[in-house]
Amino acid sequence: MIIIYILIALAAAAVIAFVAGSLRNRSLKKKLAQGEISEMPTVVQPPQECCGQHEVCEKESLLAAVSKQIEYYNDEELDRFRGKDASAYSETETDEFRDVLYTMRDDEVAGWVRSLQLRGVPLPDALKDEVFLIIGERRFDHA
Repeated sequence: MIIIYILIALAAAAVIAFVAGSLRNRSLKKKLAQGEISEMPTVVQPPQECCGQHEVCEKESLLAAVSKQIEYYNDEELDRFRGKDASAYSETETDEFRDVLYTMRDDEVAGWVRSLQLRGVPLPDALKDEVFLIIGERRFDHA
């Protein structure tokens, strides 16, 4: 008996969705004919690098293995630190990284760190806590 109620509810939901879609299309066609809109809206596909099928988007991942594409964030000058030990940066050198970090949007930080990894440029130890805090706050805000 419960199965019958579930099937009726599903059928009712399908009919409601169909009617709502039809009314929306009719309304859009009417607006198009009256010149209120210039064209019918199209379906927007999500970005290819984030399929939505996983808990943490690739764009927010710090793992270099997630993506092999190197992307620069107006930080080409940091390539001179390729292969340097993360604990061997001077305060001036660390400030160069900090300047880049604080001129980008929060949603770019994980990609920037991943880019540095792929380029063989270690993040200064003095900045790691700040970077993880920014990324952690962003992930918490989206959870």
